[in-house]
Amino acid sequence: MSVTTTQTLTEAPTFVEATLDGRVPSGPIQTLWERTKFEMKLVNPANRRKFKVIIVGSGLAGGAAAATLGEQGYNVECYCYQDSPRRAHSVSAQGGINAAKNYRNDGDSVYRLFYDTVKGGDFRAREANVYRLAEVSNAIIDQCVAQGVPFAREYGGMLDNRSFGGAQVARTFYARGQTGQQLLLGAYQALARQIAAGTVKMFTRTEMLDLIIINGRARGIVVRDMRTGEITARLADVVVVATGGYSNVFYLSTNAKGCNGTAIWRAYKRGAYFANPCYTQIHPTCIPPVGEHQSKLTLMSESLRNDGRIWVPKQPGDVRPADQIPEDERYYYLEEMYPSYGNLSPRDISSRAAKRMVDSGRGVGPLRNGVYLDFADSIKRLGEKVIRDRYGNLFDMYENITGENAYQTPMRIYPAPHYTMGGLWVDYYLMSNIPGLFVIGEANFSDHGANRLGASALMQGLADGYFVLPSTLPNYLASTKLEKVSESADAVKEAVDNVQNITQRLMNTKGAKSVDHYHRELGKIIWDYCGMSRTAEGLEKAIQLIPELEAEFWENVRVTGTANELNQELEKAGRLVDYFEMGRLMCIDALHRNESCGGHFREEYQTPDGEALRNDEEYTYVAAWQYTGDGEMPLLHKEPLKFETVKLATRSYK
Repeated sequence: MSVTTTQTLTEAPTFVEATLDGRVPSGPIQTLWERTKFEMKLVNPANRRKFKVIIVGSGLAGGAAAATLGEQGYNVECYCYQDSPRRAHSVSAQGGINAAKNYRNDGDSVYRLFYDTVKGGDFRAREANVYRLAEVSNAIIDQCVAQGVPFAREYGGMLDNRSFGGAQVARTFYARGQTGQQLLLGAYQALARQIAAGTVKMFTRTEMLDLIIINGRARGIVVRDMRTGEITARLADVVVVATGGYSNVFYLSTNAKGCNGTAIWRAYKRGAYFANPCYTQIHPTCIPPVGEHQSKLTLMSESLRNDGRIWVPKQPGDVRPADQIPEDERYYYLEEMYPSYGNLSPRDISSRAAKRMVDSGRGVGPLRNGVYLDFADSIKRLGEKVIRDRYGNLFDMYENITGENAYQTPMRIYPAPHYTMGGLWVDYYLMSNIPGLFVIGEANFSDHGANRLGASALMQGLADGYFVLPSTLPNYLASTKLEKVSESADAVKEAVDNVQNITQRLMNTKGAKSVDHYHRELGKIIWDYCGMSRTAEGLEKAIQLIPELEAEFWENVRVTGTANELNQELEKAGRLVDYFEMGRLMCIDALHRNESCGGHFREEYQTPDGEALRNDEEYTYVAAWQYTGDGEMPLLHKEPLKFETVKLATRSYK
């Protein structure tokens, strides 16, 4: 087995379609990661403080990476737009984190977790990365328990597990409905320790707005101080982007309003390839929207499907309250359509099934835009106290938002944008095609294929941050001769000027409509034509509509305030500029992929019973897009996907 340590540098973009190499080392997949770690180069502890590492993002991936690299002795600078790393959106994850511990002795293993993840992603992920993720999963639990993360435990004190979609074993570790918060506090305390030790410098309320490339390598970022508006360059030996996904392109999503795709998009415009942008996940259990005034949606954890049964009235147009619909007039559609997995069918399948129910006139609630998630049977079997102990905070959240008591009446749920499997392309070492630019967590594309299984996002974020990047990043530093760089370099000045020009242009547009108006309109276009289902006709229409809306935005948007102060309208406007372009790329990617797989469902390509119909002969590859200029058609590069351990097969959960 050989380990590749460097990449060919290019001074300027080369717009020639190419076949991408994921740089996966040779050898058996079962021993690949351990052998690779041994063969990668190391940095002597005495030399580590000589290297500066910039990490953008302080969630589970970024926070874990900053804490770990700081403890190793590197000079780390960590940036986040929140007022504290504790407010990273990882805090909102509810249901749990997967690991192949097999504490239940129910047949789980590293291989089964690997297999379930490849199958769940509809065979559109890189096998080697997925196996590594499954392999590292057990170490994550050990790490978090040692940190004091309060995972749920059984009566005897053993760690408890529950099931999640797409699996027939109980492998999900959890802390009621606040698992992300507890894991983030664990990562934060490790990060805070390194901040106190001086190995990590934390910059809050600071947003990355551009990537600096010098002599073909990523050497820094341009940031804006969100309190003062000051725009500055920050240089380093390597840049790590850990800024999460881009679901807020839909406007209504389960993401926090501050979540955005600007960091990865500005890196894309500097030459980083964007992989599989059309792979977006619509989560099946969210509170349905109630009107045009709404600015975001709220997730109800997938873990609720362990004890809740999903149903709709059998008769279309039935408007009776749930308690007045007899049992024999209820349609438990997931249990009937997918008896092997039932209510724990994967997210993409469950979401499309809910859409079919609502579209057929069986929707429930005031706007007839939801389905029921009913806990009556579980409460009768287990008692209300057990359900409260498992999900109490989720039931409280639901009642605070809807005014309904879910212990007494079924929850109303409907799918909503939640996670993005697409992201910047990375190789096996988590480095993008730009040397020195590493991308971790949801910001990259690497592990989940076309559909992420529940409780795997936290697993990937912590695997990348605690275990993978701390091994691969030193290999790059030890293998690369890095020259000194200065803020006086032309590339630095150009990047700073670019950010200042965009900012000034936004402030100079004295139109009449708000940023939110245009974001909502963009979200409608993308949801209608590139959401849960897509067609060639609809995607072509969206590709036409988005530039028209963007042109109107630049003519008629109004950004209030000034650029030299805390200005959330300016922040939102800059992010929306990127969403216009990103939304167009999503549609281009969805249009080119003439198949259905995972979260990408083209209505033209489905089986007779409405399931996704893959085209393995033509589309078993990662689609990595290269920026070629504003308004220009991006260039497609392909990384072929080889399935040597798990054989390609039609995905079935029936």
